[in-house]
Amino acid sequence: MARLVEPLTIPQEAKERLRILFIAKHALWSGGLHPEDGNHAVYHQEVRTILEELGLNLTLANSFDALIKDPDVDFVFPLLNRAGFVNSEMLGPLLCNMHRIAYLGASPIVRGLSDDKHLSKLVAERAGVPTAPWTCYRRGAPVDEADCPRAERLVIKPNASSASWGVQDAHDWAGVVNAVADIHGQGHDAIVEPFLNGSDVEVPVLTVGDPIVMPMLIFQQADPTHLRTYYEKRDLVGRAHKYSLDPFDDEEWVPKIAELTHKLFREFRPFDYGRFEFRLDRETGDVQFLEVNLNCNLWSEKVFGRAAALAGLTQAELIETILADSLRRNGLIG
Repeated sequence: MARLVEPLTIPQEAKERLRILFIAKHALWSGGLHPEDGNHAVYHQEVRTILEELGLNLTLANSFDALIKDPDVDFVFPLLNRAGFVNSEMLGPLLCNMHRIAYLGASPIVRGLSDDKHLSKLVAERAGVPTAPWTCYRRGAPVDEADCPRAERLVIKPNASSASWGVQDAHDWAGVVNAVADIHGQGHDAIVEPFLNGSDVEVPVLTVGDPIVMPMLIFQQADPTHLRTYYEKRDLVGRAHKYSLDPFDDEEWVPKIAELTHKLFREFRPFDYGRFEFRLDRETGDVQFLEVNLNCNLWSEKVFGRAAALAGLTQAELIETILADSLRRNGLIG
């Protein structure tokens, strides 16, 4: 199979010289599905195993405690993205900056920008990428009906959630108010946008050299009106009859969505790796930007791992390539 990406390797001397910290919520996990985080634990275990098999000078940690004091390492591989409090995406890189330690992924301010769906959509609008109308009701600010998009069905979710945690829908203003109040009560800002029929096109990107748009995939929905949930995405409930993750090679839409992705990643780079999401309605011919997830899920069974396989990379080659290029970008290897 032809390779879309030429895999990179970390020199043996660098493996011995560099002290690398892998920090993830389930970095020490050795079981199967986690009762709350589901397949996220399996994913962290997979990455840890690959890093160990690369023969790195590796230290493991499963909380930010490891970064509060100087951990005495040269580089951090942070996957502790959701740490149980709002905007925790930024804390790992911030602590690394405090200690002047290089790390994988985007800077804290860019991580925050991508984590905030409202701000990401503003960036998309600036870049000329189609984006459905939306509003963000910040916790503690007025919840004004005049700001709400007009639609028969609206989606309400935490403005900085992942894997559709806390997502709800409503068909009238009273339903929106209740959903926003529920999200505010849990300590989060709320974003409201029209429900868009169609399926999500997932676009993984590597910033190896010039950014590379990896093979796209699509969450092909049996019912285009189905609202995917956190429990489905984490494999905590059955979903096989609701949607499937399939390669997306539509000759009409792949180049169009790739062009939109190029416009977007210029606004966020450097970020090493990330996933851009669009909602495609083939019946109407509409495509809308949904969100960006920088330093997203790399598990072999999810979008990035599947895209890597389509590009001719093994999962181990994907992880080593991302790590090697970040080490190069940070001046730690030639």
